[in-house]
Amino acid sequence: MQYQNKFNHNTKIVGVIGHPIKHSYSPLMHNIAFELSKMNYIYLPFDVPVNSLKDALKGMIALGIKGFNVTIPLKEKILPLLKDVSEEASIIGAVNTVINDDGLLRGFNTDVNGVVESLNTFKDELQGAEVSVIGSGGAARSVIYALIRNFKVGHINIINRTEQTAESLKEYFSSKMLFKEFKAFNLVPPDLVSVFQNSAMIVNTTPMGMYPEIDDAATTIKESFKKNQLVFDVVYMPVKTKLLKNAELQGARIVTGLKMFVEQGARAFELWTGEKMPIEKVQRTLDFYLNN
Repeated sequence: MQYQNKFNHNTKIVGVIGHPIKHSYSPLMHNIAFELSKMNYIYLPFDVPVNSLKDALKGMIALGIKGFNVTIPLKEKILPLLKDVSEEASIIGAVNTVINDDGLLRGFNTDVNGVVESLNTFKDELQGAEVSVIGSGGAARSVIYALIRNFKVGHINIINRTEQTAESLKEYFSSKMLFKEFKAFNLVPPDLVSVFQNSAMIVNTTPMGMYPEIDDAATTIKESFKKNQLVFDVVYMPVKTKLLKNAELQGARIVTGLKMFVEQGARAFELWTGEKMPIEKVQRTLDFYLNN
């Protein structure tokens, strides 16, 4: 798709900041959405190292850029530099979407929308359930926030390669959201079989299994999974990760990261434009692109 040909002085600019940035599929998704919606917007990637963040934000305001996504390693770093931060972004401690409101930069965390829309179908069965979350980064924080606030789960296992980091996250959310039903574990799959087996849902929020490391998975032990269990992977490249394939073989129901990616993008799209993203068309187009 050749978007640069349609660029003119009336075109509104949005984008994504991070470092490195070339791995991001956000430009593809949003430019597809703008094309389908016939909107005069363009979405551009901006490579911004941490030490250039403050200057980059001044540049965004000066250039009149309407808004932007924020990816690693800037999601936490940007918080103190914003004038206004939404409740969910403040509690999670990470911003992934910013709108430029006449020079006032306001931060949001639309990953929560991605999680909620991905799991809404299963809301009743998740209420009061035990869930295992693998990872402790920004995606894990968004998932944990949504599980407590939106799905009213009963117990959360936080599993991480560094158990102390999992403990810290447990303490953080116990304090911030007054939720005490946590347990922290070190990611040693043979020791976690019973933890995974007892979980109504397993969520991978780490990059394990992401292209090109497609043979990587948080667990390859088939006894980790059971029939009708939910397994959700936030990785969307490939759309069906090794973790999801293994879970599906054991009869588990899987939720791909592509749904979360599109839904969080749809919320950002709406914040910037005031319009709804054509979600189903965008997801079908992305699905075709990522699977070919």
